[in-house]
Amino acid sequence: MDYKEAYEKEHIKTADLAERVAVLEAQNEDLIFKLNRIKNNPLWKLAAPLRKFVHFIIRQRDRLKNCGSLRGVIAKLKYKKIEKMAMKRYGTDSFPDEAQRMREREAKFPHMVKFSILVPLYNTPEAFLREMLDSVVAQTYENWELCLADGSDVEHDHVGKIVEEYAAEDERHRFKYQKLAGNGGISENTNECLKLATGEYIGLFDHDDILHPSTLYEYVKVVNEQDADYIYCDETTFKSGDINHMLTMHFKPDYAVDNLRANNYICHFSVFKRELLEGTELFRSKFDGSQDHDMILRLTDRAKKVVHVPRLLYYWRSHAGSVASGIDAKPYAVQAAKGAVSDHLNRHGFTHFQITSTRAFETIFKIRYQIIGEPKISIIIANRDHAEDLRRCISSIIEKSTYENYEIVVVENDSKEADTFSYYKELSENPKIKVVTYESKGTFNYSAVNNFGVKCSDGEYVLLLNNDTQVITVNWIEELLMYAQRPDVGAVGAKLYYGNKTIQHAGVVLGLGAHRTAGHSHYGQHRDNLGYMGRLCYAQNVSAVTGACLMVKRELFDRAGGLEEEFAISLNDVDFCLKLREMGFLNIFTPFAELYHLESVSRGLDDRGEKAARYNDESDRFRKKWQKVLEKGDPYYNPNFSLDRSDFALKV
Repeated sequence: MDYKEAYEKEHIKTADLAERVAVLEAQNEDLIFKLNRIKNNPLWKLAAPLRKFVHFIIRQRDRLKNCGSLRGVIAKLKYKKIEKMAMKRYGTDSFPDEAQRMREREAKFPHMVKFSILVPLYNTPEAFLREMLDSVVAQTYENWELCLADGSDVEHDHVGKIVEEYAAEDERHRFKYQKLAGNGGISENTNECLKLATGEYIGLFDHDDILHPSTLYEYVKVVNEQDADYIYCDETTFKSGDINHMLTMHFKPDYAVDNLRANNYICHFSVFKRELLEGTELFRSKFDGSQDHDMILRLTDRAKKVVHVPRLLYYWRSHAGSVASGIDAKPYAVQAAKGAVSDHLNRHGFTHFQITSTRAFETIFKIRYQIIGEPKISIIIANRDHAEDLRRCISSIIEKSTYENYEIVVVENDSKEADTFSYYKELSENPKIKVVTYESKGTFNYSAVNNFGVKCSDGEYVLLLNNDTQVITVNWIEELLMYAQRPDVGAVGAKLYYGNKTIQHAGVVLGLGAHRTAGHSHYGQHRDNLGYMGRLCYAQNVSAVTGACLMVKRELFDRAGGLEEEFAISLNDVDFCLKLREMGFLNIFTPFAELYHLESVSRGLDDRGEKAARYNDESDRFRKKWQKVLEKGDPYYNPNFSLDRSDFALKV
């Protein structure tokens, strides 16, 4: 085909596409006309109150559905009661008294950091502006400067006058104000603020929000104690008039890159070493609406020490037009956020990924990574009798899995029932399945059984799977593999449900539960629950995942020494994940690989008699082995949460 012929073919295709677009536009115009005609109909307008009532009923139904049952409703009410009680501790009651203010003000540090706080101003209401300025002036740590670039229009000249008023009263001359020729948008205006800054550390502050009086004091502490070069804290949204009238409190995990890719959980109050900006911009206007997410992704990549201060130190005002009041206020933020995450992933060498919004929120994302090749997965299933459970498990793998390059290794361990061996014979007819026998000599050791199974397999990836599980998600293997393939990832775990569709596993939290070893977050909540701050809707970093469904590179399984056989029954999976974490790898929970798990069907519960004693013994051994790790707390949880509940309830 010569050039002319190819050109004519493309010209015809383009013309055809243009014609199809014209048809779609005509159809769209017709639909808009019909919609407007309906909305202008008097009957439609009269029915508005009824529609609102019906929508209210639907919302309540959905909320009850998320609770799952009457028990779920009661649990939700208890959670709300605890939250309201806790809120009192995080408002003005948490502000330092005069004696504490004096101690913080007079504290001397080896490095008395100068903070430059950047505030882009634009038509800021007087009351909001004064409250923001007052919160900076009230800081107990006093080595700061406030850099304000004002893009307000002529009708809002009060903004500049108020700043001048505050500057005149500040004997230290810490106010730096620049009136801009026009409003350049939040990115450009903030970049203008940066030009005024002379501090070693830069802080980003919105013009209508409020800082806790001890914010800078807490930040200078972590700079000196931990050499932090990027810092953030916990935050809350509040209704315009009173910070004690909180709407949502956000207690965050420590730095977690997968959480950050899926969701800008760091948000406020970001402060960072100025050196991190060398060779790059602060805000990029092409990401307006999500310029902070883009900036956080770029600068945390560069940071040597990202530190989270687990205190509620930032009060984010919710009012009409603010992002805090809802994403609908700035719909372009969704596309900007996707662009920021995409740019970040490209910098890390990822290609052919997909970013889509989740059911939690439009700016909470699911990221689908490209799977490289088609590596063999060895699914290891330990089994002792319970032939019907094993049959259900294996049948669901064969019938539902879309990934084909796998083998199933059933590790027989002291079965007695004829039905079990009859089923093994049936399995032997499938070339993808083999049954191997572990000689336990009467003592069950889950770790040893699985280690033996791995030795009898030959896949590049190991997938430990309980025999009482059942596949729900057809692409469950792919969802696990896309993370397990990453060079920075250790273990990957799935979302598991009981038969009544309540959550059995959604990641493991260190120290959670009566034994203070480890427990499952969101335990017992309904399958449709969004989780704390949407956590049940995106893949995230966790300290550990359950061995009931755990994928890991075979090479890493071997390097970590497999499952520790001193933990014969319990905590072997958590111990294994912590070994991977100590080796520098991330462990990930993904909600997009879903299975049922009829927990403990095979071996019963560890809640009485000899089994309880054995569990207590292994718990004690775990606490001693990981004492220092447990004392530090789970970095992906938050010390403000109770360790007695799995629903992210606050300490009271």
